[in-house]
Amino acid sequence: MSHRARVAAVYLLGFFVDLINMFIANVAYPGIARQFDAPVSALAWVSTGYILGLTLVIPLSRALTARFGARRVFILSLTIFMVASFGAAGATHLTTLTGWRIVQGLGGGLLIPLGQTLTYALYPSHERARLSAVIMLVGLLAPALSPAIGGIIVDSFSWRWVFIASLPLALLAWVLALLWLPEAPYEPAERFDLKGFLLLNGGLMLVLWGLTSLGESSEWLSGSALLLAGTGLMAMFIRVSRKQTEPLLDLTLIKDPLLRTGMLVYQCIPGVFTGVSLIAMLYLQNEHHFSAAQSGSLMLPWSLASFAAISFTGKMFNRLGPRALFIPGCLIQGAGIGLLALLSVFPAAPWLAIAAFTLMGAGSSLCSSTAQSGAFLHIQTEKLADASALWNINRQLSFCLGVTLVSVMLNILQIYLPQSAFRLAFILAAVSVIVPVLLCLRLPGREIVQEPNQRELQKESR
Repeated sequence: MSHRARVAAVYLLGFFVDLINMFIANVAYPGIARQFDAPVSALAWVSTGYILGLTLVIPLSRALTARFGARRVFILSLTIFMVASFGAAGATHLTTLTGWRIVQGLGGGLLIPLGQTLTYALYPSHERARLSAVIMLVGLLAPALSPAIGGIIVDSFSWRWVFIASLPLALLAWVLALLWLPEAPYEPAERFDLKGFLLLNGGLMLVLWGLTSLGESSEWLSGSALLLAGTGLMAMFIRVSRKQTEPLLDLTLIKDPLLRTGMLVYQCIPGVFTGVSLIAMLYLQNEHHFSAAQSGSLMLPWSLASFAAISFTGKMFNRLGPRALFIPGCLIQGAGIGLLALLSVFPAAPWLAIAAFTLMGAGSSLCSSTAQSGAFLHIQTEKLADASALWNINRQLSFCLGVTLVSVMLNILQIYLPQSAFRLAFILAAVSVIVPVLLCLRLPGREIVQEPNQRELQKESR
């Protein structure tokens, strides 16, 4: 294997470990609820705690890398993650379990931005689309395999084993990182922006807390207050960062049209799909009497369609450009969500659910893989750490925001229009794809994927 292939392998392994732990805990909820006699609202923190830890540590990635080197930080992160996995498996109280999940997230949170920065720096711009396709395919395996593997583990052993199921892979990543990641030369660390760090992390924590609270109808008021306070702190962070010569994160990178559009599309398409898939499971089981196995098996056509969409993006991104992929992806996801609304008209047609998840898999993954392919296309190597941190913070928030928006919308509809709440929620979610379509219309064509010097040569030839 070449040096860059080895670095990419370590990154992809860490990425896979991180995603497994984000999705696998869901199947353990019933066992955890019985063990600790916990309500659903409290159980949500088992997953939210992990996402919180991930999100809070990401802004530190550049500062820690500059001070200690990416190799050391990556290895330390894996060590913290593995220790916290044992802690979560042995938890004797739900609060303790949530605390260990936060620590687990703090360890796993640096694996993606560090590995992403190291890997993308080794690949020229014209090769990053294919690299992104490989990354997305690895990312596809986690949500496709984790629920099934987690279910087998819970049925065969107990919920505690779910939290240590990924330890063999984490240990392998730890060993390979020792052997394959290069030791970076020492560089004088920049002045750490402590004020920006406190404002950003305080804002992110309150936003995530508020979004989780908004998902419960009894906590709308407190959730709204937390969300408003968190948004205020993040606005202060943006204002302070603009005045800093060495800010925590370089927010000027968002001016790059591909990075900015990719982040917005991630909120509107994969984020909304996360919320739609959650209420779809409730709808299919409660309204149409699907079994848990039947509703869960819908992820199979979703995964197959996602695989096809990601493979297509890897081959065609440089030829077609992002706009020609984003817009069909948005419309395909909208069509898939719309088919779920038709189930109220044709309740005895399970093929509609299969077709819906197939279209949502194709549309969502076409958008997410295009966003991943384009986001770092024109980012300079020395700016990759900041761009990766911004990208991953946005990705984590998109999942929480999508679940919250769709859940709150359904709760409101169930109060005022209970008979058609699910159908209207799916219709509104389907129509929402108009927003990212309008955003993507402003993107240039395929010339935006060319190297800057190539574009200049083409202008001169004309």
